[in-house]
Amino acid sequence: MIEITDAAMTRIKGMQEEEGDYSLMLRVGVKGGGCSGLSYGLGFDAEKNEDDTFLDKSGLGVLIDGESRPVVNGLVIDYKENMMGGGFTLDNPNAILSCGCGASFRTKENVGTPENC
Repeated sequence: MIEITDAAMTRIKGMQEEEGDYSLMLRVGVKGGGCSGLSYGLGFDAEKNEDDTFLDKSGLGVLIDGESRPVVNGLVIDYKENMMGGGFTLDNPNAILSCGCGASFRTKENVGTPENC
């Protein structure tokens, strides 16, 4: 359903360590907004909701809510560092349009709720 690269996994595990709780699960979701209509949400969550899909990725629990599931199917989460710092990158094969900064997108089936940028 989704892939997390080794670089991203290392950074996520480091963030769990910073939080002091290795039981926290990574929540991956999509919400309306941004120039193109949809924006990603990544964060930690301690609880699984009823409509969540749970994935075990090398010992990391990953939660995806039911509404986001079809939109993030095939998503690749990576982490890249450069001289300006580092950040997560998300490569979604379902995205047919992205904004110039890459923070928002739309799919063929879901245009989201674009904001004026």
